[in-house]
Amino acid sequence: MKQLPECKVILDKLIKESPAHLYYHTIHHTLDVYQCAKEIAKGEGINAGDLKLLLIAAIYHDAGYLEQNYNHEQHSCEIARKYLPQFQYNKEDINTICSIIMATKIPQNPQSHLEKIICDADLNYLGRDDFFSISEKLYTEMIAIGNISNREEWDRIQEEFLQKHHYFTATAIKLRKYQKEQNLEIVQSKTI
Repeated sequence: MKQLPECKVILDKLIKESPAHLYYHTIHHTLDVYQCAKEIAKGEGINAGDLKLLLIAAIYHDAGYLEQNYNHEQHSCEIARKYLPQFQYNKEDINTICSIIMATKIPQNPQSHLEKIICDADLNYLGRDDFFSISEKLYTEMIAIGNISNREEWDRIQEEFLQKHHYFTATAIKLRKYQKEQNLEIVQSKTI
């Protein structure tokens, strides 16, 4: 990744200031979402100007976890609004970036093409063969913050989430839908 100063400031904060209870929402997840957004945007034919806003949103999308777990998207936007003007982003661009960030809030309801891409990038792992190793990190995080209490509860949540989830872009559907269905079958076999 080309190290833009507006990205470096947040990536450095994520490295140095992320709470210890975050096992999934780490810099690794942020960089994964960045790469997935870049890949999906290429498949979707996104222009250079929109791509830059999308990728900045990908880097900032979970920065709010530095402050709190709940409504972190809103805090991510506040952080973006704090830092991005220093890097000559105008109000319109920052509003677009914040709309992209807010689209990642679950349940996802993206309105624009860029919002659909970030949603697909954020949950890209659902349709990959590293799904179980990544979801294990999310399980550990949810146990640590007290959102769930045991593996059986987690498996039920995973099953329901995978059943309700759908990708929004043609690129993500093409790349990830089949493997997501395979992952769901494995999760379902655990909840029988």
